[in-house]
Amino acid sequence: MFTLENYNNVPTPQKAIFNWSSGKDSALALYKTLQNPDFKIEYLLTSVNQQFQRISMHGVRVELLEAQAKSIGLPLKIMQIPEIPTMEVYENVMTKTLSELKNEGITHSVFGDIFLEDLRKYREDQLLKIGFEAVFPLWKIPTKDLIQEFISLGFKTIVVCVNERYLDKSFVGRIIDQEFITDLPENVDVCGENGEFHTFTFDGPIFSEPIQFEIGEIVYRKYEQPKTEDSSNTVCDTNTSEVFDFGFWYCDLI
Repeated sequence: MFTLENYNNVPTPQKAIFNWSSGKDSALALYKTLQNPDFKIEYLLTSVNQQFQRISMHGVRVELLEAQAKSIGLPLKIMQIPEIPTMEVYENVMTKTLSELKNEGITHSVFGDIFLEDLRKYREDQLLKIGFEAVFPLWKIPTKDLIQEFISLGFKTIVVCVNERYLDKSFVGRIIDQEFITDLPENVDVCGENGEFHTFTFDGPIFSEPIQFEIGEIVYRKYEQPKTEDSSNTVCDTNTSEVFDFGFWYCDLI
C-alpha cells in the first residue's frame, strides 16, 4: 500500500550526463541507464572533430548524431575538439563543459566502457577533480554476452570504422549480426573494446524511430604523428608512436 512515509523514502534520481559515441556500447549502456531509477539523464555529451564536424574516431556526420539525439529524445551537447588534441586541450574543454553542467545540478557522468582499467581510472580521477562521479553500466560484463544482448534487444548497428591492424576493409560497412561475429578473427574482441572497430547504432529500443541514412564512400585514412606536440601527450593513445603506424577504413554515412 502506498503511504506518505513510503513516498518520502523514494530516492531522488541523480542528474547525469551520458557520454554518447553513437555506437553500440553507448546504446546498450544508455538503455540500461534509462531503466535505472537512480539516474536521470539530462544530456547526451559527444566529442566532435571541429575541422570536419564528425564524431571523433567514428567519423559519423554531426547531422546523423543530431538525428540520433532527436529519436532518443534527449538534449545533445557537443564538445568541439581538434582532430588529434593533446591531453591538455582535451581536459580543458572537458573541464569547462562539465563545470557548466555542474551548475545545473548534474553530478554523474555515464560511460559505455567495459574492461579497460586504465581508461576507467583516468575518467574517475579527472571527474573527481570537478566533483563528478563516473558510472559504468557495462563494466566487466563479458563482451560475448553483451553483443548477444544487444542483438536480442533489437538494436541495429553498422561498422563505420575499422583499424587495419586488426581488420581489413571488408568489415567496414557491415551490419553487426551473427555472421559478422563469426567472421571476426580470434584476436578481435566482439565489441571492439580494444579499438578494433567503431559503429553507428541506427535502430533499437531507445529510439522512437530508426535513423535514416545511405552508405556512401569507403575511404582509407592514416593519421600523421604531430610534429610539434609530443605524441605521448595526445588523446589518441599511448606512450608510443605505434598508434600512427596503422591506418583506418571509414564508411561514410549520408
